[in-house]
Amino acid sequence: MSMVREGYYFGLPLLILGGVAFLTGWTVPAVLLVCLAAFVFYFFRDPQRLIPIDPGTIVSPADGRVLVVTDEENAGQPGKRISIFLAIWNVHVNRAPESGTITKMDYRPGKFFAAMRERASLENEQNVITLATLSGQMIFKQIAGVIARRVVCWKKQGDTVSRGERIGLVRFGSRVDLWVPRGAEIRVSVGDHVKGGSSIVAYWPVPAIQTPRDNLKPTAAQQTLTSAGKHA
Repeated sequence: MSMVREGYYFGLPLLILGGVAFLTGWTVPAVLLVCLAAFVFYFFRDPQRLIPIDPGTIVSPADGRVLVVTDEENAGQPGKRISIFLAIWNVHVNRAPESGTITKMDYRPGKFFAAMRERASLENEQNVITLATLSGQMIFKQIAGVIARRVVCWKKQGDTVSRGERIGLVRFGSRVDLWVPRGAEIRVSVGDHVKGGSSIVAYWPVPAIQTPRDNLKPTAAQQTLTSAGKHA
């Protein structure tokens, strides 16, 4: 199983300190430091995921448990919000819910309420990402929690992303919100456990390409055949 590079930054110093403590005879601190390093490596794990390929499929942007599925307007447009809580033992790598272009990225400093609380969606530190897709515009948020104090995003405004592509993480427990317009069909319920990049949370069909009206008119040859009874 792979690991994101942040895991090395946090885990290796602990592992080295544990080794030094063991060599100097500080056995108990050495064991604690090594165990803490092992947990950090586990926290920053980055497993591979099987990404659905069906058009219009929206996948979960994070691992965790669905806390909320509710009606919510965005800029006056009706839609649905899905909130996912990431416990400290969940994979914390966040993924793009759909293929598209990041048209806006808005970092908002804020408070650090427990991520399970509803007010965390509005008041906690968060990174709000607007994604333009073939179906339309959707929004998802990386939200810090009471333990998580750092929102990390590896993308920038203008970047194109693929469904299920890694886009960042929130360290040590957090919350991710996903907003989709009314036309999307929600496929999850409160209490469901989802996996980022692979669990389908909604289906939002891609609009059919409209054929120009002129192309719908029969040609002169077709009209002649029809009038002669040779073209149904």
